[in-house]
Amino acid sequence: MSREGNLLKNTIILSIGTFFPKLVSVVTLPILTGYLSKSEFGSYDLITTMVSLFLPIITLQIQSAAFRFLIEKRDDREAVDSIVTNILMFTAPISVAALIILYLFMPGVSAVGRVLICIYYFFDIIYVALQQVTRGLSYNLTYSISAIILSSTNLILTVLLVWKLSNGLNGVLIAMAVSYAFGCIFLAYKIRDKWTFKPSLFSFKEIKRMLAYSWPMVFNNLSSWVLRLSDRLVITAFLGITANAVYAVACKIPNLLSMVQSTFTMAWQENATIASQDDDASSYYESMYDNMYGIISGFTALLIAATPILFFLLIRGDYDDAYVQMPLLFLGMMFCCLSAFQGGIYVAYMRTKEVGITTVIAAVINLLIDLLLVKVIGITAGSISTLISYLALTIYRMYDVNKFVKIKYNYPKILLILAVLIVMCVLCSFNVLWINIVNFVIGCTLAFVINKNIIFNAKNIILKKLKK
Repeated sequence: MSREGNLLKNTIILSIGTFFPKLVSVVTLPILTGYLSKSEFGSYDLITTMVSLFLPIITLQIQSAAFRFLIEKRDDREAVDSIVTNILMFTAPISVAALIILYLFMPGVSAVGRVLICIYYFFDIIYVALQQVTRGLSYNLTYSISAIILSSTNLILTVLLVWKLSNGLNGVLIAMAVSYAFGCIFLAYKIRDKWTFKPSLFSFKEIKRMLAYSWPMVFNNLSSWVLRLSDRLVITAFLGITANAVYAVACKIPNLLSMVQSTFTMAWQENATIASQDDDASSYYESMYDNMYGIISGFTALLIAATPILFFLLIRGDYDDAYVQMPLLFLGMMFCCLSAFQGGIYVAYMRTKEVGITTVIAAVINLLIDLLLVKVIGITAGSISTLISYLALTIYRMYDVNKFVKIKYNYPKILLILAVLIVMCVLCSFNVLWINIVNFVIGCTLAFVINKNIIFNAKNIILKKLKK
């Protein structure tokens, strides 16, 4: 199968596992905003997002080494056993010890709440490790099915515990802890024949080798955390947890872009790694960036166009102030997606230090803008900082990647599409019926025009399959 065909196949398979959890988060949003108080919803948002802070610190991001190292050793059973055994023997005890300490340092949280948070965090850590092993072994379908099982369990338990039984925040935590435990059990069962846990293979040398690759990714993940979450922490600190709830709701619909980005990035990292050894790597990366830019910007246009409808259908409660933040957040998340493309190339060439450095730069910009503007313009500071920091990250990575692999960008096309999206964001902010209709037409037209080749190719492939 060609590189493009393999990328498309993996993207489709992984999109199933990415789309379904996002769909579940959309379905549960009315329940969470309707049956949790603003204070509880703000606490829930902080608890779930703090995972991305604690996980890389606790594990030194060694899970990322599982994926990257297993790609090259998939057919070597002894090497696979060694990699997975060492990762789990490092991750599990370190996580338990760290979470015991975390339990002791959560002031203001009930004992039951602290236990539930720690259980949820532990299963999240193990689940991520097993996910990376599964992807490294190229079992992408298993990866996606596990996400469906986890999300389905979470949906059922959220409906039961929060909506029907009114257990509030503790009900949400129980649902998340149990669903992640189910995800771990499924993955462990499905890949049980692909590797063998052998304590005799434990090696400090092997762990050191993997940590040499993974530890710079800690800074990348911490900086990514700052990029995504410093807005919320600063808003909470200066404006209160209720304001954070409003900002968190504002991020929900724009964050749907991460569904496209995360799916493509997972498939792209594998293809970019394999293609890095080919003579035509530069031209391949150029072609893929052009296609990816069309898909991301097209999806952005559709989301902006549909925002009035989505906001009306999905958001319950007094969150009208969240709507005006969305245009800025749409553009910010689009640049987040674009920067992830270069991130895949960094991983392909094992330049994890550069990944960390570039993300740190963006995180510093984000935090400074938050601190300088939050008391002046309120939660809008978070939206502006998100846009500017991800824009800076995208521009810097476009420049930095060219130091080791030359990629030519179609700047006229990039700027023209960006100009149309900016106009759409301005129109969206008015939230007037006839303007929304015009915006919807513009969005659908733009998405079709810039992706018509991909659409027609997909149509032809589907028709050929049906004829057979």
